Amino acid sequence: MTVLLKFIVALSLYTNLEFTAVQVNNIEYVPLSFVKRNVADSITTKSFQILDNKCNVCHAKRNRRRLFTLENMNSWADDVYKQVFVKKRMPKGKKIKLTSEEYQNLLNWITSTKK
Repeated sequence: MTVLLKFIVALSLYTNLEFTAVQVNNIEYVPLSFVKRNVADSITTKSFQILDNKCNVCHAKRNRRRLFTLENMNSWADDVYKQVFVKKRMPKGKKIKLTSEEYQNLLNWITSTKK
């Protein structure tokens, strides 16, 4: 039964399915909509940390109009995608580099803004 619940949780994270709370052996499991919200918050938080540590450092000096905040970062998602993944222009310089994990986190965040 736990394997089935894990499968349903995993499936719901990658689809738009939402379920009500499930009880198994008098244990109530958290609604998946709550889990999805926390996953989205986690993706946003990780991405903001990357944007703040790797992007805002330079933007604060050279492009103050494009400082990233938690409130405005989703509106810049398309531009981040173009500059980082398509044109490969950002981050500039030799000092600041993104790890493959950071690239993946940013891509997950950009994808999550499309839904």
